[in-house]
Amino acid sequence: MPTLVRTDGYASLRSYAVLGDMRGSALVACDGAIDWLAVPMMDAPPVCAALLDPAAGGSIELTPTVPFEVTRRYLDATMVLESTFTTAAGTVKVTDALNRGAAGELPWAELARRIEVEEGEVPMRWSVRPGHGLQGINPWCHLDGGVVGLLVGDRQLAVVTAGLDETGVDHHGVEGRFVAWGEEPRLLAVLVTEARPVHVPDAAEILSRIDATADTWRRWSGQVSYDGPWRRTVLRSALTLKALTVAPSGAIAAAATTSLPEQVGGARNFDYRFAWIRDASFAIDAMNRLALSEEVHSSLAWLLGAAAQEAPDLRVFYALDGSVPSAAMRQVDAPGYCGSTPVQVGNSAADQMQLGCFGDLLDAVSRYVDAGGRLDPRTGMMVEAIADRTCELWRSPDAGLWELGDTQPYTISKIACWVALDRALRLADAGQLTSTHEPRWRGERDQIRAWIEVNCWSETKQAYTFYAGTDDLDAAVLLAARTGYCAGDDPRLSTTIDAIQAELGVANPSDGAGEERGAAGARHGGASPSPLLYRYSGQRDQEGAFIACSCWMVEALAHAGRLDEASAWLAALVDLGNDVGLYSEEIDPATGDLIGNIPQTLSHLAIIGAATALATAESRQTPARRRE
Repeated sequence: MPTLVRTDGYASLRSYAVLGDMRGSALVACDGAIDWLAVPMMDAPPVCAALLDPAAGGSIELTPTVPFEVTRRYLDATMVLESTFTTAAGTVKVTDALNRGAAGELPWAELARRIEVEEGEVPMRWSVRPGHGLQGINPWCHLDGGVVGLLVGDRQLAVVTAGLDETGVDHHGVEGRFVAWGEEPRLLAVLVTEARPVHVPDAAEILSRIDATADTWRRWSGQVSYDGPWRRTVLRSALTLKALTVAPSGAIAAAATTSLPEQVGGARNFDYRFAWIRDASFAIDAMNRLALSEEVHSSLAWLLGAAAQEAPDLRVFYALDGSVPSAAMRQVDAPGYCGSTPVQVGNSAADQMQLGCFGDLLDAVSRYVDAGGRLDPRTGMMVEAIADRTCELWRSPDAGLWELGDTQPYTISKIACWVALDRALRLADAGQLTSTHEPRWRGERDQIRAWIEVNCWSETKQAYTFYAGTDDLDAAVLLAARTGYCAGDDPRLSTTIDAIQAELGVANPSDGAGEERGAAGARHGGASPSPLLYRYSGQRDQEGAFIACSCWMVEALAHAGRLDEASAWLAALVDLGNDVGLYSEEIDPATGDLIGNIPQTLSHLAIIGAATALATAESRQTPARRRE
């Protein structure tokens, strides 16, 4: 059961569930407050941002006025949230959705909250109070022909209610109290447009769209092909990723939020409301594994369109509309989550050089072709130019996968360059490229491997290192398994796994309360191993454990044939999600709290990768082993 306690107005990140309509997003706390609402688009100034500023950021509240307990779930195979509030006198169910239209997108954003009484009666309060939008907006609330309207910057809002009494309107918002009883459903809805008029449907129309939206999500979920032992977790991650994908372009936001800290009270608070090449590549791989061909195509088409703007050079990430973002960062006058400042809009990593982008992009293209795609001539020429550019750049230091200010010859960056040229050669072998530069690509690919094996290997630790010339370790080198740089029976892979577990592992993390705890415990018999890893050497006191790294460990173990270990790691990791199956960027090993931006795309992509890789490896076991 999620905790209901707030400290100075802040809820635990474990208490949040996400809503999405494939354009905007909302975070709903377990006490019924929507503390983050970014619509019509995820990267728009948030209408509500109490997540970062409880006093002035704004929220939409709907909660009992008497003591209560709450249980939550997403309606099966949907992004529609159901919260059941139980009090001494009655039980009420609130169903929350960012509604979809009959043919896909609505022309406006529509947050709908349906209130239904299951037994007795429950006194409740509600309010709609937008905030400063992280840019000094002063919202204005007014009555217009009996409809409550709000102006929030250039966003027009309309509030539609049914069965909610005692409404009070002031210049900054609207609120009320009512007693929920009887069989008739009640409604609180907020409709939003940007720099346009706002249509105000009647309550019955909005209520009907909640169930229609759930049906739309279920139809999409029916296409997910994975049916392994972790289906519930995989499906929840796939739905979360779909909600964070911008329709119809295929851009996928790295997270729904900005400035949630990697360490509470710390300054490493970044804006992730952009689309990373790395995440797009992982997404194409994940959607391939789940047989979601439409998503694979749309994500690759978006990625190629964004990359074409400056190819053969590549940006680390792009804006959600595909444009090239500025590296400027603006600090916001807000207290930040639990006092973690600065609160920032924008990300300075936009102008970094990360060689990993070259491998990520060409790996995505190769996986697309492997799944039946065919390249057009213009894309083929761009891929060839990117491969040539990789040949020129691979010796250079860069900012690395972790976007560090300290440029180094990072091992994972060199592996990514090897991947870029390896995939270019595969595409050429498949007849998708026509360049005469294959001998160059092959020669440089082999030189990269030779360089890595000499310069990025620690004899002392028997492991691939963080970067050339150090014995420090980096959990990202576990990706050498999923990329094919290391064969499963390569002893260097297995000893690297052991070294990373020993040096970057967390000894005794606080346990979460994941939805599959009972099943996981039964399958793996008692105590679970620690499933947590720090990103690289020296981070133990700087940040939490990075969830994606744990997933990469599962994949590496599966690739190396260490299936019992991989299965135990995954079982323990799944238990660390929150009560509705969401993961942030990191976990605080001391408390088990989720930290960092939430929901984190890379974490959910990595969960899918780990579960599907393990299932594939287990399916290849000998019949005798399967019987065991």
